[in-house]
Amino acid sequence: MMSNQCASCGKADGNLKACKACKLVKYCGVECQVAHRPAHKKACKKRAVELFDEKLFAKPPAREECPICMITLSCDDRKCVYMSCCGKLICNGCRYCLTRDCCPFCNRADPTRPEFIKRASERIEKYNDPEAMVLLGCHYIDGLYGLRVDQPKAFELFQQASQLGSAAGHYNLAISYDDGVGVERDTNKAFHHYQIAAIMGNVHARNNLGYAELENRNYQRAMKHFMIASKCGSKISLNNVKQGYKQGQVTKEGFEKTLRDYQAACDETKSEQRDRAASIIQAGQRTK
Repeated sequence: MMSNQCASCGKADGNLKACKACKLVKYCGVECQVAHRPAHKKACKKRAVELFDEKLFAKPPAREECPICMITLSCDDRKCVYMSCCGKLICNGCRYCLTRDCCPFCNRADPTRPEFIKRASERIEKYNDPEAMVLLGCHYIDGLYGLRVDQPKAFELFQQASQLGSAAGHYNLAISYDDGVGVERDTNKAFHHYQIAAIMGNVHARNNLGYAELENRNYQRAMKHFMIASKCGSKISLNNVKQGYKQGQVTKEGFEKTLRDYQAACDETKSEQRDRAASIIQAGQRTK
């Protein structure tokens, strides 16, 4: 528990302000905080790291539901679709089984590729839609749907989306820094944005943090990341936990719990409609 006295001058005051980084001590003003900094710096940094880790490894936020069937969306991006007409993220089950040639949420006709880009651009201009920013940024990366390749533009869109609180924005910003796409490569900034995205519930970012910790031989931290991602339904992360169990980095109890958590996450996203959609998509791929 923090003292009700200033850590620097010892003055007792009801208006003391806590150190924002560590929350361990209080000060009556900036002057006292600056004066006490040399004595407090080491403990402050240590506690700040502990607090951040508590946030990083905490239970992730609940996953979004499909606005039509109200069933939890899968963490697999291939199993849901962003609708540029209304800005909704809809599961494949509702997208492919409820309607043909129109949005199952707003009934607007499906766009051509140029119309899709136009709609996404309009959602950015009118609504500051961060998911539209991310999607358009990804299209600029690869030059899809008639867009020219413009990696700096993609980076700018990812940055805007992250500033609006988009986990996908932070994740794609991290990839940009990691690979030096549209910006100078900076692995420290990449790691930071992976962390923010993971805290916000992005499974792909969480998985990449696990790989980064493996490279640094921080096996316990790596397995923590993979186990959290597995609990969200990530098959890749589950396989990484399985490998960690074989190598003695995960206990039997921990592995068994991860298996149960993974299955529970998958069960939350299941429906007959989504199974039918998977069959439709698979049949379409076979005929191409």
